[in-house]
Amino acid sequence: MSGTKFQEMSLIEHITELRRRLLWSFVYILIIFIICFYFADLLFAFLAYPLVNLLDTDNGQGFIYTALQEAFFTELKIALFFALFFSFPLIAIQIWKFIAPGLYKNEKKAFLPFLIATPILFFAGGSMVYYLIAPIAWKFFLSYQNLNSSGIPIRLEAKMGEYLSLMMRFIFAFGLAFQLPVLLGLLAKANLVTHYTLKKFRKYAIVIAFFKPAFATISASLWCCLAFNTL
Repeated sequence: MSGTKFQEMSLIEHITELRRRLLWSFVYILIIFIICFYFADLLFAFLAYPLVNLLDTDNGQGFIYTALQEAFFTELKIALFFALFFSFPLIAIQIWKFIAPGLYKNEKKAFLPFLIATPILFFAGGSMVYYLIAPIAWKFFLSYQNLNSSGIPIRLEAKMGEYLSLMMRFIFAFGLAFQLPVLLGLLAKANLVTHYTLKKFRKYAIVIAFFKPAFATISASLWCCLAFNTL
């Protein structure tokens, strides 16, 4: 059986196999990181397009960096972000090669669809941010500019590092949120949840999802007030 060979392996052999899979994963990430760093300018332009498309570029409005090393480290973060993203299918293959020998045929059929669905759903969440959420959010934030009306002129000068951090948080947040079907599917396969359980606690989940951001904002504001009061 497929699990027999895996069970006969010693602990040292398991560790050696894990080490080999981790090394291959590291090599994949390193190679793709080098390639992405070479094209970091193009990748940043791709991430920045939803905002640049709304800026007054004809009058010189664009991105700035205020620290000497900011642009360099921003490109490093971009290269690492895309390296992890593009290498995930290869890493998933290494994960599958490590755990597959210890699974029975029915277990492989049950687990493999979730492994395939994970990057697809993450990509779907990131695409939703890039093509739908980000343009709407950036347009709203840019509405606070005051360029032509009377009063103090207010103009956005976006920093490279801050924009990248914000965009990555959006992408990761929606990408992880889109993993909920995978998580619930795995829990259902393990008989830890049923559709009756989900139906029963659905109203509580909606209330928590609605109020948690509000409490998080209040907590952040309280910490800021305490910090300023101690100065």
